[in-house]
Amino acid sequence: MAKGASISGFPEWLPAERVVEQRVIDTLRSVFELNGFVGIETRAIEPGSSLLKKGETSKEIYLLSRLQEVGHESETPVERRLGLHFDLTVPLSRYVVEHSGELPFPFKRWQIQKVWRGERPQEGRFREFVQADIDVVGEGTLPEHYEVELPLVMVGALEELRQYGLPKATVHANNRKLSEGFYRGLGLTDIEGVLREIDKLDKVGADEVVRLLVTTCGASEDQARACLELAGITAADGGELIGRFNGLCEIHHIDMDGEDYAMAKEGLDTLTMIVDEAAHIRPGSVIADLKIARGLDYYTGSVYETFLDGADSLGSICSGGRYDNLASQGNRTYPGVGLSIGLSRLVSYMLHSAGATASRVSPACVLVAVWNEENRGDSNAIARALRARGIAADVAPTAAKLGKQIKYADKLGIPYVWFPNEDPTNDGPDEVKNIVTGEQVGADAQSWEPDTVYAQQTVAVAGSARS
Repeated sequence: MAKGASISGFPEWLPAERVVEQRVIDTLRSVFELNGFVGIETRAIEPGSSLLKKGETSKEIYLLSRLQEVGHESETPVERRLGLHFDLTVPLSRYVVEHSGELPFPFKRWQIQKVWRGERPQEGRFREFVQADIDVVGEGTLPEHYEVELPLVMVGALEELRQYGLPKATVHANNRKLSEGFYRGLGLTDIEGVLREIDKLDKVGADEVVRLLVTTCGASEDQARACLELAGITAADGGELIGRFNGLCEIHHIDMDGEDYAMAKEGLDTLTMIVDEAAHIRPGSVIADLKIARGLDYYTGSVYETFLDGADSLGSICSGGRYDNLASQGNRTYPGVGLSIGLSRLVSYMLHSAGATASRVSPACVLVAVWNEENRGDSNAIARALRARGIAADVAPTAAKLGKQIKYADKLGIPYVWFPNEDPTNDGPDEVKNIVTGEQVGADAQSWEPDTVYAQQTVAVAGSARS
């Protein structure tokens, strides 16, 4: 393919960038499994009818066409076509239903996989990208303690990435029942519409959200402003949250004995539990933020967005919530709660803003030199001996001049070059050179150990010590 023939929104990391991505994946997987989540992978393709469950519009779905269908796609409704999955939650709901007889419940799963979404590419936003999800799905019921456990697991995972330059992460939580009860108490009826418009607050600003609430959701100016007042409430502890919410209800004359407040109170109690439990376990990791709406239709309770300190332009890097009705089979339901990291977006930030960099491109820490092609077998034997002891090793591609072989190792970031004993009649030792420090010593492939600083391919923040 000609140089420069890239496709907008479909990133291809260079080898050193891929090292950073892989380290992020390995770190997240380690934390997820430490907390008892099991890994799965689902197919990339789902029926259009399943993809539309989430409230996504068909124009955002990459639909598939067979050769014989080209030119006739419009004759088949989206619901009856196949498309690439745009997230991992909808495939999970299908997976749970299909395998319900074989899965333990509650089912705790992690999944790190590519997804495809037909949106406008921009800085940090792609059309093909990797998501990292954790979900807990119950059978019939799901205890609400998972609604605090999952955001804490995600914060713990993101905390592990701080060694690679990621800023501190904070989860902002709300509850859809709290918001819906308040909106209904104001007299609003298009609840899903209000949630979708409030979800745009950070993107379009307060005045535009008021206009949208009035023109698309049937709100009066006063009702729209009351919605913004609710969205302005943040709290770091349950007592403060309850006081501010009840005060707002009194100002807007919401009946504290009515059904609407009872719905809001249910959500308020759950959100209070989340904030207070999180503060006890990991102070400052989760706050109540009543502007968090998550405009997708299938969330029924807690909703979350996660932000990095000092990275406002990046927006939320991890989001999710509780869903009670996404997966069902007859009269059996599978409620769940989950969060998803936009991993490709996170890696892009780490590379270009946080300065994360790989210590070397090649995973090998030793390049075995080749004096001449006739003796390549000796170099291969040394590499095999090192590998058998868990030391990653490569062999020089050609018996070029020694300087070229060293330059090749340097280009890949390989810190050691191994020189086999050049004279087979001499019982002298092989030698190995650290081309970073210039130190050269005698070595035996059966006992030599690399310095721990150079032993592993690592990731660190540019300019810092190796990690």
